[in-house]
Amino acid sequence: MNRLAAWLGVALLAVLVFWWLAPVLAPFVVAAVMAYVLNPLVHKLVRVTGGRLPHLLAVVLVECVALFALLGLVLLLVPIFMREIPMLQQQIPVLLDKLDATLQPLMAQMGVSVSLDLTELKTQLMDYLSDNREDWWDPLMSSLKMGGNAALALAGFVVLVPVALFYLLKDWAGLMDAVTHLVPPAWRPVFDRFMADCDTVLGEYLRGQLLVMLCLAVYYAVGLRLFGLELAIPIGIFTGLAVFVPYLGFGLGLVLALLAGLLQLASSQALLMVAVVFGLGQLIESFVLTPRLVGERIGLHPLAVILALMAFGQLLGFVGVLIALPASAVLLVALRRLRQQYLSSALYQKSGTDSTEEGADQA
Repeated sequence: MNRLAAWLGVALLAVLVFWWLAPVLAPFVVAAVMAYVLNPLVHKLVRVTGGRLPHLLAVVLVECVALFALLGLVLLLVPIFMREIPMLQQQIPVLLDKLDATLQPLMAQMGVSVSLDLTELKTQLMDYLSDNREDWWDPLMSSLKMGGNAALALAGFVVLVPVALFYLLKDWAGLMDAVTHLVPPAWRPVFDRFMADCDTVLGEYLRGQLLVMLCLAVYYAVGLRLFGLELAIPIGIFTGLAVFVPYLGFGLGLVLALLAGLLQLASSQALLMVAVVFGLGQLIESFVLTPRLVGERIGLHPLAVILALMAFGQLLGFVGVLIALPASAVLLVALRRLRQQYLSSALYQKSGTDSTEEGADQA
């Protein structure tokens, strides 16, 4: 009993430390998730080459391929911005005039007779979007001063993730051995079986999540294209692949599609396109794809998937959303084992025996 209380205390302390350091641990958590995914590829690359390829070189190759793939995902945004910035220069005055013409009648109906002067706003926006600005350095530095902490955090994230990923991939086997040696020898068989079950469940989760991303990339690209959006393919692919980060990828894709739609289509058609494609896409993802392709693979009920995302997001913010389903999968394995132990325990067996004997006595 004392040993169990000690282990529960250690687990509680670890959870509290993790919750307290969640913002700092974000790049390391991302690197750990990537290392878990990429480590089998490193070993497979070494095995395919018959051991002629050094492990360190295999780590570098796999990490470079992974980082270039992520860079390619980011570069999907380049044609979007290259196309939309010149269109913004042309359409902003028209959009602001339409906004003025729409707001004035609404304000008049509410008894407010105010004429909106958007000339200065149009001038400033066009000035910022101009390719010939000569004084761009001052506002840039001012923006960096205002958002310095966010910029430093982003820069630290971009630098720390590749560095942490390299060391985790290089020393993965040693780290796993170090963790295993901390487990008491008497518990080692149970621990090994538990970790094997967790590895199986997490593998199913990653494969299911990949299927969700591919399905959504095709859906958003086709859906936006059916509405006639010229940038449907890059925006759709980016949105589908970026849903690996819940909410953030969906929100960014929605904003890009809305902006592109307002610049190319009529405002009513753009709003209808976003409402239909992204509204239906969110329903399909939340209630069909993720529960079926991810939840069923790891044994989580659809309601449990939604609850896990909300609960971990509330507790740990962005990091919690990122690890919600993998952590829930591990907890599910633990709960299954606890249930098996309870069903085979003397407490459960004795209670069942007592109930049977009591029924026989009454008969």
